Amino acid sequence: MNKLQWWLLTCFGAFLLACSKSEKIKEQVVAFAGFQQPAGFPSPAYKFANNKVTREGFELGRKLFYEPRFSRNNTISCGSCHLQTSAFTHHGHDISHGIDDRLGSRNSPPIMNLAWNTTFMWDGGVFDLDLQPVAPITNFVEMDETVGNVLAKLRNTPPYPALFKKAFGSDNITTADMMKALSQFMVMLVSDQSKYDSVMRKQGVSFTPDEQQGYAIFQQKCSTCHQEPLFTDQSFRNNGITPGPNNDEGRYPITLNPADKYKFKVPSLRNLAYTAPYMHDGRFYTLQGVLTHYNSEVTEMPTLDPLLKANGKPGISLTTNEQQQLLAFLNTLNDQHFIKDERFSQEAIQ
Repeated sequence: MNKLQWWLLTCFGAFLLACSKSEKIKEQVVAFAGFQQPAGFPSPAYKFANNKVTREGFELGRKLFYEPRFSRNNTISCGSCHLQTSAFTHHGHDISHGIDDRLGSRNSPPIMNLAWNTTFMWDGGVFDLDLQPVAPITNFVEMDETVGNVLAKLRNTPPYPALFKKAFGSDNITTADMMKALSQFMVMLVSDQSKYDSVMRKQGVSFTPDEQQGYAIFQQKCSTCHQEPLFTDQSFRNNGITPGPNNDEGRYPITLNPADKYKFKVPSLRNLAYTAPYMHDGRFYTLQGVLTHYNSEVTEMPTLDPLLKANGKPGISLTTNEQQQLLAFLNTLNDQHFIKDERFSQEAIQ
């Protein structure tokens, strides 16, 4: 075989592989045309009656999610700070970087299981998923753009008018339809295929002894705030971390209630293997660091959550062995399927 024949054969093989992958993605999307409530999960909070998920809306929302025209200089998309391989967060950054490499003040929260959220962002400043994208679009350090400019860019960029017509019946691109399309994509980002889920559904999988003991410790010492199966109770709490350099007061600027100072939304514990660093400002780079904080570094403050000072001493007492067992359990909450699902990837965009 000469070099030309080898090159042609290699190119043909790559073409067949790409076609096969494309067909696989198409088949998956067809099967994922509507929202499915996972077994064992509660009813979602999102109002699907106002925005039924369709294949066309989902595909449009996915394309918009990875669209850099949402930013002033067409460089930053939602997917820039919410990476699928990191469970849709900004892995490796303590605080996230936006347009012109500007630094924010918080770590990007992961995007998963949003259909069950009643508030959004670390401070709960947004209460409707259909409104949430306005915040990063207009934020100076994130996208630094206006919604009006985004709409103008989309209206003048094929094939968006045709895609909006397919999804919503009109090629007139409106704010409402743009937000609904994004929501249709985001509510589909459901993580429910971890080992924990398989054990709970009795699918022939069991916890190891350490995982089982870690689960018992979790139920005793962590489950009030991190309620199963979403592993968050959607509340806002002060967990005793000292204020950072920018003195982020959490939910207080939203409510102006002094009792909300330094309270942040309780994050889900799902997919922790992919979402480091941890806390609203990304101060802990390892889960061991998080457990050390709760065991011995909780700071007494007026708004400290009562659950963290119930024993007369701030924190949650955990022996070294208990910490290792708890970490073993937390690793059962990682969902490889979620971070590799081709339906959610930028490569799936047609």
